[in-house]
Amino acid sequence: MSSVKSGNPAVVGLAGFGITTFVLQMHNIGALESLGPVLWLGVFVGGLAQLVAGFQAKSTGNNFAYSAFTLYGAFWLAFAGILISNEFGFYSASHSEVGFFLIPFTIYTGIMLYGALHIHKAEATIFGTLFFGFLFLVIGHFGPAVFNVIAGYVLIVCSCAAWYVMAHYIYKDVCGRDVLPVGTPILGQPSAPVGAMQPAE
Repeated sequence: MSSVKSGNPAVVGLAGFGITTFVLQMHNIGALESLGPVLWLGVFVGGLAQLVAGFQAKSTGNNFAYSAFTLYGAFWLAFAGILISNEFGFYSASHSEVGFFLIPFTIYTGIMLYGALHIHKAEATIFGTLFFGFLFLVIGHFGPAVFNVIAGYVLIVCSCAAWYVMAHYIYKDVCGRDVLPVGTPILGQPSAPVGAMQPAE
């Protein structure tokens, strides 16, 4: 009885995360004036696409990917909601209030970072830069605004790392070999069964 090959939801989740994060950071570093593109990317690409990937990851038994894609997808939808709310003025969130919104996601990312250190170096790069990006954004929303710019550059690296891991999975599938290596775990020993953002085997 032959088994049916299933798609890897990470190739959608990582792409959605990387694209939306990259465009928002273009605004944070001053290259993009309007937040309009960020709003719609936050709804459809960073939000809905990641949520779908997260729900699909659940069926693979991969709790790491399930949690990450679902929570960051929800983050983008919530952030898009803040942008809409501020635009229409029915509830305007101040700079510091956005900072409070970012704090729990910073903590969550720190928790996920420890798990990523047990997966592979590329995954650790995603979550390491994401953690420090969130941290700098929190500082920038409560203190000197220059930290938002610093966060922008750090998170551009994060988005590129997400695209790298996405490409790793796609190329390994279509080329039949490991074109873009992701490295070994920083903590612990390499394990065959469940990689960071790939289905359980």
